[in-house]
Order: sequence, then structure tokens, then C-alpha cells
Amino acid sequence: MATMKAVRIHSYGGSEVLKYEDTPRPDITDDEILVQVHAVGVNPVDWKIREGYMQQGLNHKMPLILGWDVSGVVAKVGSNVNNFQTEDDVYAYTSLRRNGAYAEYIAIPAHEVAHQPKSLDYIAAASVPVAALTAYQALFDAAKLSAGQTVLIHAAAGGVGSFAVQLAKNKGARVIGTASARNHSFLKELGVDEAIDYNQVHFEDVVYDVDVVFDTIGDEVQEHSWKVLKSGGILVSIVSPPSQSTATQHKVRAAFVAVQPNKAQLAEIAALVDAGILKPIVDTVLPLSETRQAHELSQSGHMRGKIVLQVIG
Repeated sequence: MATMKAVRIHSYGGSEVLKYEDTPRPDITDDEILVQVHAVGVNPVDWKIREGYMQQGLNHKMPLILGWDVSGVVAKVGSNVNNFQTEDDVYAYTSLRRNGAYAEYIAIPAHEVAHQPKSLDYIAAASVPVAALTAYQALFDAAKLSAGQTVLIHAAAGGVGSFAVQLAKNKGARVIGTASARNHSFLKELGVDEAIDYNQVHFEDVVYDVDVVFDTIGDEVQEHSWKVLKSGGILVSIVSPPSQSTATQHKVRAAFVAVQPNKAQLAEIAALVDAGILKPIVDTVLPLSETRQAHELSQSGHMRGKIVLQVIG
């Protein structure tokens, strides 16, 4: 049986449970493609699953390979797959319910995969799917953001936030973003109309009558966000389901978005990247063998853009 290098967990816990080891190379079904992984994005959901937060809902079997943000090259194509061929450059956000891409190979259903942006290398491409799809589905599928509206994006310099800023500006919205002062020039480069330093200002004291709040933080930030919405506005969270009763009290709406794989949206995002409208932001690149460090960086919560693991140099 062919083997590969992968990072797996055999039990839930801290970063020490991440094991860089040999494991069998996956087989594919007729509806899947085998991707030789070149790079894989690291996301907060990775370490949350590692720590066991989502174990009941996902019902994973151990050992488990984490990492669902992937770019690479098609190595094998299932017999029912007709829109990919070997050597194609692809990228994907693949379902959390299966083994991920902290590995040299991953089997992915073809309906979750798109051709990666032609203008990006594998590192940059791996930073896109989860963050861009999350921002896209929150702003457009849930919030129905449209030209002329105002959106408040929390943690606007982060992996998801930076894509949300660019997508909202491309739609013609006015964007307010929260970030530490050191990231304000970066936010201006992304197109933010007003940057708020959360260390110096309570955003709820200076922001009002926005159409959309995009909550990427939760807890107190979510609770303080209700008052900045105009009547009929919407708070969309990707962290914790906002209270529908609180939304009703404020005469606004609430939604929770758990990002889903979406091949068509990935293709649209790739076109925006190749047109120069969306630019991925990569903060740190580490080899697959340094996954523990990548998780610890991600958990620090102060990244500008994305962390990416390089599998093939």
C-alpha cells in the first residue's frame, strides 16, 4: 500500500497531539479526484476541531487529518469525473466531515473542487477558499449586501475580514472596519472607508445606522453590535448564532453562517482574483512538519491574513 506524509491527531487536545507521520495514501471513488497537495491553509476551525469543540456534530473517527483549505495538482480522476484531468491546478474547501489536507494527497469529491486562479501560486491559492467563501456566503447569501449599503466588518485585517472588505467594496458598499492601529494603513489599501481602532474606541460609540454587521469575533463584540444597526438591518455571525429574540427587540435580523463547499462560488472567486479585484493576504508560510507552530500562531488571534502550510516546495 502506498504511503504518504501527513499530520494527524489520534485524540483531541492541545497542539502537542498533532503528529507528523506516515499514513496510507487515500483511494478515490468514481466521483472523486486525487489531489497532490502543494499547500494547505490553516484556519481557526482546524484547532477548534483539534481541541474537540465540534466532535459531537462532526462525529470524526480517529486518527484524523485536519486542514480543509487546499491547493494542488490533480493526480488521478474518478471514472465519473469529466471536468478535470491529471495535471490540472485546483483549489478547494472540502467538507469538514472527511479527512483534510494536512497531507501529501487528499481525495476530494469533484463537486467541491474548482480550477485555481491562474494568477496565483499554490501558496496564495491555498489561502483563498475557506476565507473567501465564508466572506462571500455571509455578505451575499445571508446579508444580501448591495451597492450603496454600509457594512461594519469586525477584525477586518484578518483572513476572512480582508476578503470581506474587498468583496464589499467591489459590490459598491461603504465599509467600516475594526482593527488595531498597526493595521489601519493595510485596511486603507484594501479599500476600507473608515477604520476603527478597537483598542482606543468603543465602536458602538462612533458607528450607527449600518445595514450589515459582519461578526467574526462573537461574545461582547456581538452583543455590542446590535445598537449600530439601522432598523431592518442584519447581523451575520460566523462565530456563534446570534439571538433571534435580541434581534427582534432591536427591530433587526440575525443570521449565522457555517461555510459550505461551493464549486460555483470558488470559480467566481477565481475570476475576481484573476481580474485583480481580490487579492489574498498571506501572513506566514511554514512547512507541513511545523503544523504545531502554525496552530499556535492561529490561536494567538492576531494575524494579518492567512497562515499557509507548504507541502511541496
